[in-house]
Amino acid sequence: MKTFSSLILSVLLFISACSDPGDTTNTLTSSEEAQGWKLLFDGKTLDNWHAYNHGKQKSEWRVVDGTIFCDPTSSDRAGDLTSDKEYENYDLVFDWKLPENGNSGVFINVLEIDTLTAAWFTGPEYQLLDSAHKDYQLPLKRAGCLYGISPLKNAVDMKGSGEWNHSRIEQNNGLVKFFLNGVQTAAMDFKSEEWRTLVANSGFKVTPEFGKRTKGRIVLQNWATGVNFKNIKIRELP
Repeated sequence: MKTFSSLILSVLLFISACSDPGDTTNTLTSSEEAQGWKLLFDGKTLDNWHAYNHGKQKSEWRVVDGTIFCDPTSSDRAGDLTSDKEYENYDLVFDWKLPENGNSGVFINVLEIDTLTAAWFTGPEYQLLDSAHKDYQLPLKRAGCLYGISPLKNAVDMKGSGEWNHSRIEQNNGLVKFFLNGVQTAAMDFKSEEWRTLVANSGFKVTPEFGKRTKGRIVLQNWATGVNFKNIKIRELP
């Protein structure tokens, strides 16, 4: 009997040691909740999101295996995926991965009105680009940079196609910082003369509404190559 009891105890201990403690993807810890973090993606639905200028219609964006996936083969074409809410001062984190040669981005401070056909007409972009893409050698298009405006502030190791990268965007009173895999990659004051000069000398000079706001929607870009997002969390700042 003693031997049998010992065997049962050993089996139970083995099961306990090998059991999955639980998938924490797309969840908040108690500490994060206490700090004011909220999920923008629950891992199951596209609640909190809609297609830019198209509302809650069916689109190429869908939930696959606990991620937001933009399907490049989908016949449902609606464009970029847009947050239902506008944000001004906040800390935003998200994980993303691209296929080989993939291209995407995250726009901030986006204005959504019927007269504008795309988010990039107003919103500065946190660039997402696979390192195998032909444009990756261009300083103003590298992953983590303020797209088309400034090169990477610091060199950073980006994980390759099919692997997850971690990004962060902080914005407070117009001051924005980008981070990629823990390294700061951009810094800009959207209220400064420097910003206005950079925009005026960039390809965005032909879009009069670009970069004029420090509050707006957060938008995930569809660039027809496919992209996955998960662990999208935001903490609004006072």
